[in-house]
Amino acid sequence: MIKTRIGDKNDIEGILALQEKYLFRNLSETERKEGFVTTPFTINQIEEIIKQNGIFVAQNESDIIISYAFAGSWKYFEQWEIFNFMVSRFPKLSFNGQKITTENSFQYGPVCIDKEYRGNGLLNLIFEEMRLEFLKKYPISVTFINKINVISERAHTKKLGWEIIDEFEFNDKTYIGLAFNMKNSVLK
Repeated sequence: MIKTRIGDKNDIEGILALQEKYLFRNLSETERKEGFVTTPFTINQIEEIIKQNGIFVAQNESDIIISYAFAGSWKYFEQWEIFNFMVSRFPKLSFNGQKITTENSFQYGPVCIDKEYRGNGLLNLIFEEMRLEFLKKYPISVTFINKINVISERAHTKKLGWEIIDEFEFNDKTYIGLAFNMKNSVLK
């Protein structure tokens, strides 16, 4: 049986192994069509997000990490330039009639699911675990997806109900910005 929960220090090795398996730079062109993650997190960065209850994991029956999802404040994510660029776009963005700010939103992602477990509702389970924790502080979640990662875009818009609110260029790549109303459960 698959279990989802907030991650802890004992999960770091499993998170890194899954990250390495699906990191964009480690995949062939064909493999990338099935989804990928672009941000390589270090042990220190994972330890920091653990302190903020911002990493969520799923384990299989053998206690192997088969999925992870990051979520955190804009302060945490400012160490990567793309997130600062996203925040700079907030003044012209709104969602459900609300202006998006660093106080009423947080960054969700990346999320990674082992290929063997995709398409079986695991995305919804791990996302709901995160949603319940972050709903305590934030009404809106924001993320971005590389436009060539069609699998991830489809999963987030169709399965979870994210809405596209932005499109931008960064480092010669095109991204879509998405927002999610944290009051909406994704479990049916």
